[in-house]
Order: sequence, then C-alpha cells, then structure tokens
Amino acid sequence: MGPRPSRKFLIIAFAVVLLDQGSKYLVKTFLPPGTMLELIPGLFSLVHVNNTGVAFGLWANHSQILRYLLSGVNLWAVLILFWLARKGTDKTALACGLIAGGALGNLIDRIGQGHVLDFLDFHWGPYHWPAFNLADSAITIGVFIMLLLSLRQD
Repeated sequence: MGPRPSRKFLIIAFAVVLLDQGSKYLVKTFLPPGTMLELIPGLFSLVHVNNTGVAFGLWANHSQILRYLLSGVNLWAVLILFWLARKGTDKTALACGLIAGGALGNLIDRIGQGHVLDFLDFHWGPYHWPAFNLADSAITIGVFIMLLLSLRQD
C-alpha cells in the first residue's frame, strides 16, 4: 500500500512548485526580458514575459489590489484542494496536487515579484497562444483530470 492521498497531494504539489520555480530561474538567468528564442520554427519558442495580469494576462490594467485579492482566493483554493485530496482517491490527489502546485508556483512569483514569469510560446506562424509557464500547465492538466474523474461512471 502506497502513501495516503493527502501525502501524495503534498508530494505532487511540492514537485510542481520546484519544477516551476526552477524553470523560471533558468529563464530569468539565461533569457533577458523581452527575448524570444525560437526552438521549433513557426511552432514553439521560449520567451521571457512578465505577466502582471492573471491568466493569459487578463486584468493586467486593473489595480494591483484586485490581483492580490485574486491571489488570496488562490490560497483558499489550495486549502480546499488539500481537503478534497484527503477525502478522495489517489487520482483526486494527483489532480488536486497539480492544481495546487501550479497555483502556489504562480503565487510565489506574484508575491515576490509583482508579476508571473511566462516563457512557453506556442504559435502557428504569426498566430500566438498567450505565453504560459509550467505552473499554468500543471493547473490545466489537473483541471482536465478532475473533469475526467467527474465524468467517470462508477
């Protein structure tokens, strides 16, 4: 028998925060702000974008107080996710850990720097998806797993 779901939640969340913050450290160290390094021409680049907004840069022009309030909501969400993981299965712990780790990774940036560092840029020729980071990816994957779990028929 493996670790309890709450322990798995913590391990996954911690791993996501470490990977997220480590990748952002590398981008800050080796890629100056505003720089783009095309890795797959016409499809994928590394960029250094300081996102002062929330998801996809939304509300970047609104007050910083609003953005910090939304960050506080994220912290409450992490606590709720931990509670859900304690009550759920290993799959629930995985999904909740991914979401919580991503939320904490971006919250660390927002509190420490006043913005979130985004660096993954997928595009098709001139059409770009908004840049994002590993924390955003973990959140998206976690939400997708939660949706699949909620649709599953037992």
